[in-house]
Amino acid sequence: MEHDNATPHVFPEARKPGELFYSLIFLATAVALLSMIFWQTSVLPGKGFSAQPRTWPFISLTGMTLFALANLVVTSRSARTPGRWREVGIWVRSLEYVGWYLLYVAAIPVIGYLTATLAFCLFMTWRSGYRSGAAFAAAAGFGLFVVLLFKSLFNVKIPGGAVYEFLPETLRYIMIRYF
Repeated sequence: MEHDNATPHVFPEARKPGELFYSLIFLATAVALLSMIFWQTSVLPGKGFSAQPRTWPFISLTGMTLFALANLVVTSRSARTPGRWREVGIWVRSLEYVGWYLLYVAAIPVIGYLTATLAFCLFMTWRSGYRSGAAFAAAAGFGLFVVLLFKSLFNVKIPGGAVYEFLPETLRYIMIRYF
């Protein structure tokens, strides 16, 4: 049966840009995790095979390694399409947002959960290209909602900011407890 160009092909014959690089990273990660299994897990005496803490992670990581290897073999045999490094560049640029999140997490113990969350939401709104007052109002509302939901309603224990120490005692208690 001849392939019709109007319908998508289920099994493409050429690899997509960045697919080989992804396959290599996936295999390297799987092998690294599998190599650590023996000193990161233990064997408990008197327990059956399926009750051992090492069993299911070992099975999962072995499967991950085998599928990563199969993916690499299939990908390396496919015809190359241009644009691999451009695609990898997009992946690397997206790590910027991981950095912003890590900065947000580091800021919480210093400036407090409320201030850090509002600043993070507003900055991410600006960084994503939204510049209208409505967008910033929505971001601030979302940030306040998140803080109230987690700190007040769910009672999640998040450390208070160091700046709270400069507040009057009653206000400091409220900020640490609810914000």
